[in-house]
Amino acid sequence: MPDKSAIKMYIKRILDIESLLQRKSCFLFGPRQTGKSFLIRHTLRSAPIYNLLDPDVFLKLSYSPGRLKEELGPKDRFVVIDEIQKLPALLDLVHLLIEERGIRFLLTGSSARKLRRGGFNLLGGRVIEKHLHPFSFIELGREFNLSRALNNGLLPPIYLSDLPDEDLNAYVGTFLKEEIAAEGLTRNIPAFSRFLEVAALCNGQIINYAKIANDAQVARSTVQEYFGILRDTLIAHELPAWTRSRKRKAIGTAKIYLFDPGITRILQGRSQVNAGSPEYGHLFETFIFHELKTYCDYKGIDELFYWRSQSGFEVDFILAGKTAIEVKASKTIGQHDLKGLKALSDERLLKNYLLVCTEKTTRALEGITVLHWETFLNNLWNGKYI
Repeated sequence: MPDKSAIKMYIKRILDIESLLQRKSCFLFGPRQTGKSFLIRHTLRSAPIYNLLDPDVFLKLSYSPGRLKEELGPKDRFVVIDEIQKLPALLDLVHLLIEERGIRFLLTGSSARKLRRGGFNLLGGRVIEKHLHPFSFIELGREFNLSRALNNGLLPPIYLSDLPDEDLNAYVGTFLKEEIAAEGLTRNIPAFSRFLEVAALCNGQIINYAKIANDAQVARSTVQEYFGILRDTLIAHELPAWTRSRKRKAIGTAKIYLFDPGITRILQGRSQVNAGSPEYGHLFETFIFHELKTYCDYKGIDELFYWRSQSGFEVDFILAGKTAIEVKASKTIGQHDLKGLKALSDERLLKNYLLVCTEKTTRALEGITVLHWETFLNNLWNGKYI
């Protein structure tokens, strides 16, 4: 188990924002507490930082946006504006300073929803957009513990918390409800809270708007709007269906995954989970999704899917059109666990067919590689499967 002192150390993140800014300005979005501010402080030590959560900074720039232009000098090459969605009118001035002075801006926030919906200046092709995820296995290295990751989740302040359930409940209350209300994303917080619980129970499943609407006691159109809020705030991700199979017709409806195993567990109303339980297997799959999604976002890979045939064969993940990945938390894999991969391998469309599990020894079964999750993740981050 990781030493609790590790919470005080700086854990290097994979996302290199300084290299990104060498190319052009950047929007950096991510859910609360993924470590955006901490990353900035350790990476851009000399850059001016305007944190719009600071009331004094917010009032100064909202009253006189031109102060930004007056305060920045010729030596200010990189500039950070934290929580840009709180004062999107600054984007016109940012645009001007990019053009006139060549300043590279890092513009951070928990969501681009308010900016996009408000029709604000998103700076065209002058910026790149990146997402910061919770800790990954490869970032934590020796500090990683699977049980802790599944139960506590991977948000930096909560991963090594002494009171993880208390902190996770506070996160749900403060950031997933109050913040959404404060940003005006929805006015009906009780209905949104019911929806969150139902959505968490649908984690890893094909989206059925009608059923979710019935369970959450809201209209189907409201459920679609609420899912839009979760996607835009990066609390949930849609996993599209892979429909390129030929022999077996594929289902085309997307799945939904929440962004963090710990948040998922708390929203589902579950206590701490132990190996061998169905709940453990469910969160294990969510963790592997998090690693794949994080890898794809950081490496600029757009293709992450799942596959399910209309006859019921299913594979959890298809990566970059090359690798099929089935996830089982089992320590012993049998023939019945391979059915989906074997059905898809008949198509001969992919390069790799993997079953990721907790078995310690890598082995081959009828063209399918069974391997331990640590081996899989090390191979993934080393680029072996694309």
